[in-house]
Amino acid sequence: MTIEAAPQKPGASIPQLAQEYGLSETLLYGLANQDRLPGARRLGKRIVIHRLTFERWLSEGTGQ
Repeated sequence: MTIEAAPQKPGASIPQLAQEYGLSETLLYGLANQDRLPGARRLGKRIVIHRLTFERWLSEGTGQ
């Protein structure tokens, strides 16, 4: 019997990503509010981040 991990959802909250990657929530919220966080979308009051876009940006390390 094998147990498969649940697939990750394509979107994540800032607190989730901050915890997973060891980043500051304040930093991520600041970037999102300045429209400088790739993959960030506002849904009402929430900010949802597209994981693949965020991970690509993080791995490229361009700071843009």
